[in-house]
Amino acid sequence: MHVYLKTERLVLRPFTEADADDLFALDNDPDVVRFINGGKPTSREAIRERTLPRLLHDHPCFGTRGYWAAEEGTTGAFLGWFEFRPLDDHSPAVVELGYRLNKAAWGKGYATEGSRALIDNGFTGLAVDLVTANTMAVNVGSRRVMEKAGLSFLRNFTGDWPEAIPGSEHGEVEYQLTRGDWAQSR
Repeated sequence: MHVYLKTERLVLRPFTEADADDLFALDNDPDVVRFINGGKPTSREAIRERTLPRLLHDHPCFGTRGYWAAEEGTTGAFLGWFEFRPLDDHSPAVVELGYRLNKAAWGKGYATEGSRALIDNGFTGLAVDLVTANTMAVNVGSRRVMEKAGLSFLRNFTGDWPEAIPGSEHGEVEYQLTRGDWAQSR
């Protein structure tokens, strides 16, 4: 197994086709996807045809992927995934941070730990200048992770939701962390 990053408690590794069952279980927990699609189930076909190709995509400016499977370091249990992908495939300057973890991993600091590791790696080894992240305004848990990872609130905005879901009427929020702010916090 190729390891991308290790933290004290996590292993982040590239996804493979063999992760389809874990992704299916993750995306079919209504609580996990509540702020993504209102808690609706995802078909196996959607995992194979939409989710896996996105997670397996290599970004030319990084020479690597932008999504990482997260495993518990000692047991190897699948916890979910982290996103740290360039917004432009040809420039590493601006990346989007994201995470989706199963409920068993919630409240244990894994999201913050993985996010910090990816941010540090981005600023020290990938020529990243700006990390951005967004979520629904009502997603208090995700917002707290962004803050703990060092990002600062930037703005409220109204996204274009194909279908309104509970909470979308409150809009979305964007957070960011610049290389300069990251360097000052160290």
